[in-house]
Amino acid sequence: MPIFQTQTVSFRQELPQAVHNLLTDTIKLALYTSSSSINADTTVYTTSNEITGTGYTAGGKVVTGATIANSNGVVYVNFDNVVWTPAAFTTAGALLYNASQSNKSIAVLSFGGDKTCINSFTVQMPANNYTTSLLRFSA
Repeated sequence: MPIFQTQTVSFRQELPQAVHNLLTDTIKLALYTSSSSINADTTVYTTSNEITGTGYTAGGKVVTGATIANSNGVVYVNFDNVVWTPAAFTTAGALLYNASQSNKSIAVLSFGGDKTCINSFTVQMPANNYTTSLLRFSA
């Protein structure tokens, strides 16, 4: 089954419980193969079908630059791009998770199929606005 981009159900349930502080908690991004079964029901970071390769360490990388804003009734969150250099691996998607909160999942990212790199790999975050940011919440 292909990786489908979504916020995880558990993250949406934990938000009103104040489990996550996206500005101060350690947020990480782990990369996965196309054989991964990460999806909306993924509750925590898993090593199952996590990629291996040059420049990649299990657990992924810390995501920095969290910004939270609102416009037009939408609260939105974005992060800086995440870069692996050097890098030589193939990946099809990623899991954004909160390492400060028992590795609880936040969102699944799909790259639209396998992406292979030989020098560096960048997960480019979308534009930071109410229609395109990585995480969006509306009333």
